[in-house]
Amino acid sequence: MELTAVVERVERVIATRADGAAPPAALKVALAGVRDLRSFCAAAEADLARRLAEQVSFAEAELAESSGESLHASAKTLERAATLEAVPGLADALDDAAITAGHVDTITKAAKGLENDDQRSVLFGRVDDLVAVAETATIAEFAKRVRSEASRILADAGVDRLERQVRDTTLSTWVGNDGMWNLRGRYDPVTGMKLAAKLDTTVEALFAEATPASCPTDPVAKQGHLRALALGRLVDGTAGVGRPGRPEFVAVIDVAAGPGTAHQTAGSAGSVGADPDAQSGSGAVGAGPVRVDWPIPIEVPHRVLAELVDDADVRVVVVRNGVVLHAPGELNLGRTTRLANRAQRRALRGLYRTCAIPGCATHYDRCKLHHIIWWRHGGRTDLANLIPVCVRHHHKIHDAGWNITLGPNRELTLTLPDGTIHNTGPPNRLAA
Repeated sequence: MELTAVVERVERVIATRADGAAPPAALKVALAGVRDLRSFCAAAEADLARRLAEQVSFAEAELAESSGESLHASAKTLERAATLEAVPGLADALDDAAITAGHVDTITKAAKGLENDDQRSVLFGRVDDLVAVAETATIAEFAKRVRSEASRILADAGVDRLERQVRDTTLSTWVGNDGMWNLRGRYDPVTGMKLAAKLDTTVEALFAEATPASCPTDPVAKQGHLRALALGRLVDGTAGVGRPGRPEFVAVIDVAAGPGTAHQTAGSAGSVGADPDAQSGSGAVGAGPVRVDWPIPIEVPHRVLAELVDDADVRVVVVRNGVVLHAPGELNLGRTTRLANRAQRRALRGLYRTCAIPGCATHYDRCKLHHIIWWRHGGRTDLANLIPVCVRHHHKIHDAGWNITLGPNRELTLTLPDGTIHNTGPPNRLAA
């Protein structure tokens, strides 16, 4: 905006505030002026912050000191400045108060969800052609359009990536110095899902009742040993498992969510909402108080994933506020076996996205199910006594004196050897 336009809006706002009898129409005009001034100031702040960042080593700290804001807020300002620099038309529109900073931030958020700078450049190029749309759209409307563009970019890239992964699939074998025959493979995620499903099915079928005497006591080494034995039995045809290695998808229904809050939340580009074909990344399941989540640990294009779902086993897990209300299979095994079964892992997947220890980001699929009351102390292999923990924290619990307990809604209390206590609420996959 020109200086005269800025002054005009400031004067109007001051005059309206001074008029205690100002009618609604005048108040709305003044508020529109505030919006314009806010956009102008956001553009000015971004420009000045960008120039500051070019001359100092720790721009966030310098900006926070001058603005009185937090480092987080300063980092957000610098991100906005980078977006405006990449999309000049958007910068001009913000400076002219034709759009708001919220419009710019939706682009920054979408760009963060892309995989590399090439994809972000494509998005910025497309958005530069959408400035006119931003000028007439609300932030929510513009965000939806930007997300749609980002989804198309990811979909195109996903197909290309899968093709590269198929070409890069390889398997090698060698005999080590210790005489052990080694096997190492790299597979595209689609093939990998099928192999993993076959191995999991075989391990459960062969070792659900008892584990072989050769099995290590360490829980991580135990799983690797059982999978290796299962692969050998599959190769020599003695596994006795007739079921094919079909991939399994878990549809988690959270009945405690607010109305109309269906989400896609698996944390990967391969995740799908209630409709695997949806390009928008969200699947509506109606206006009821439910949320549907497809927790998928790999990244595959939506089109390929939709085809997999058609030929997959889909299991439904219903959860509410940290409690599993429904899950298929036997969830309470008592003292019959120490090893958790597939049904229990599936049920807990509905509650946890990562290791249950606060602050740990280790993915659920890399965790082991720990007995809250240890097996050696009489603990049962029941769902209520199991919790996913990563290897590092499993060792902390068993070897470093960490103690964990669960409340009725799986509220976790972690007590450290020095007496420090950490508490969490019920597990929430979306908050992970």
